[in-house]
Amino acid sequence: MEIVIRVSRKEDMERIVEIFDHPDVVPESSQHPYLGNEKISFLFATAAERSIVLVAECDGQIDGYIQIGLNHKPRSKHVANLGLAVHPKAQGKGIGSALIAAAIDQADNWLNIVRLELDVYTDNERAISLYKKYGFEVEGESKFAAFKNGEYTSLFKMARIRKQI
Repeated sequence: MEIVIRVSRKEDMERIVEIFDHPDVVPESSQHPYLGNEKISFLFATAAERSIVLVAECDGQIDGYIQIGLNHKPRSKHVANLGLAVHPKAQGKGIGSALIAAAIDQADNWLNIVRLELDVYTDNERAISLYKKYGFEVEGESKFAAFKNGEYTSLFKMARIRKQI
């Protein structure tokens, strides 16, 4: 299976919405279920000015995406945050790794980003392991940071600092 990473296009939004709103993806996101096409499309459209969305295309189908959120604050332009999702049927095939590697390449070599940061639920061991593989470190824990599946849960604050020359 060949994984092609490219910038998202308008025609990708239907599949991005399907991934974003998937019942197995929603619990690992910061959103609630059943947002639907219109609200999810609006979320991506409003972030378009200050983000880059890359997609992973496999056999002509979008199986995952990563959003690089650029910081508009003058003193924090060297910081970006990441949001990643892979369709559950495509997990374990290297798609998350390919997306993170592409985002790091963009950050390090094209956007002059020094700090990439993200939040991940403390019970999402698979994602935590993936992020650590790419040099992300846990910087702290936000306890009771979200309500998920009927109970409060914590988030790890993770970041990767680009090696300075």
